[in-house]
Amino acid sequence: MRKQYDFFKNIDKPTLILFLIMVFMGWFNIFAAEITENHQNIFDISQNYGKQLLWIITALLIGTVLFMIDVKIFPTFAYLIYGFMIMVLIGVLFFGVEINASKSWFRIGSFAIQPAEFAKYATALALSKYLGDIKSRNPSFSTLAIALVMIGIPVGLIFLQNDTGTALVFAAFSLVLYREGYISGSMMVVGVTAIFLFILTLIVNEFIIIGALGLVTLVIAVRLRRKKRDLTQLLGLFAVMAFYVYFVDYTYENILQPHQKSRIEVLIDENVDRRGVGYNLHQSKIAIGSGGFWGKGYLKGTQTKYNFVPEQGTDFIFCTVGEEWGFVGSSVIIILFVTLLIRLIRMAERQKSNFSRIFGYSITSIILFHFMVNIGMTIGLIPIIGLPLPFFSYGGSSLWGFTFMLFTFLKLDSKRLDLI
Repeated sequence: MRKQYDFFKNIDKPTLILFLIMVFMGWFNIFAAEITENHQNIFDISQNYGKQLLWIITALLIGTVLFMIDVKIFPTFAYLIYGFMIMVLIGVLFFGVEINASKSWFRIGSFAIQPAEFAKYATALALSKYLGDIKSRNPSFSTLAIALVMIGIPVGLIFLQNDTGTALVFAAFSLVLYREGYISGSMMVVGVTAIFLFILTLIVNEFIIIGALGLVTLVIAVRLRRKKRDLTQLLGLFAVMAFYVYFVDYTYENILQPHQKSRIEVLIDENVDRRGVGYNLHQSKIAIGSGGFWGKGYLKGTQTKYNFVPEQGTDFIFCTVGEEWGFVGSSVIIILFVTLLIRLIRMAERQKSNFSRIFGYSITSIILFHFMVNIGMTIGLIPIIGLPLPFFSYGGSSLWGFTFMLFTFLKLDSKRLDLI
């Protein structure tokens, strides 16, 4: 009797349905963001919304192919895929084209491909392979160091492309290292403290901060005066924090590029140069706020229709949602993402192989980072660094990259017993 192979068997259907809902909602919102009086056909491939439909169709084909191939291919070729993507990232520095001040694209006719979007996928595969093969349950510093180098190589190459936003996405892998026990909870606290001190240093004079830290250190030192070892550690901690504060201020004043400084200034003070560097954020808030509770209605957004917010189909797609669908529509989008993330975490925890679990957490962390940063920057909580909203923003590279990540994990999950 001939055995029929059903490559959709055991695929997590709710996650697949969430993907389909989100990409088609994104397509309709891209249409709303870019429709004009001369171009009102959603299938017009001369416009971005028409091109996005082609990206969606090809993404579904990519997903189908991923479902059809042998699941063991992913760990077997993980290093090869990673190495290939590193070569591509190097190649784009020499043969790529510059778009929006970043030399991170290959131009193919009227389409452009951004290799950095696929580097996230390749790094997730390689990191999952490397950490998944570690048999010891006691994480070593050397293992962590190698993992950080694997993450750091694509980060460095993407920085050279002047694409700071995409490079920062790789910080999401710290959550994976924490889940696997290579980064402790105290190290995560140190990281959060460093971020807090960074922001505080940009708002308050560094000498005031250092003085305040010194005062706190003195008060604690009085209480620890009989414990010399603790006192030494406390003084060392103060020295490190004081140096860090001074370093942040020096970096801001002497190393950051003008456009990077301006984005931070806008975050600190939203009234900075509303006709210049603060224009995007100001218009973004107007668009979202004008939607009210229920929104103005689909294709009825005035901020959207008259293109007040630049990049409304890409980085600021959430503005279109906020204006036309209001608080209710925005909440629906957030609920969809939270539901997807919770489901991916549950799927990651039920994996039988280390490789699949680590890969699941890798893509979950990347999607979480994009989701929080994109929405955060449209409402003024995070500096504008140009990250797309997964599955919603216009762009073939972004959609393909997330499709590779999500559908690979769906395949791994459907065959989780085969990788033990």
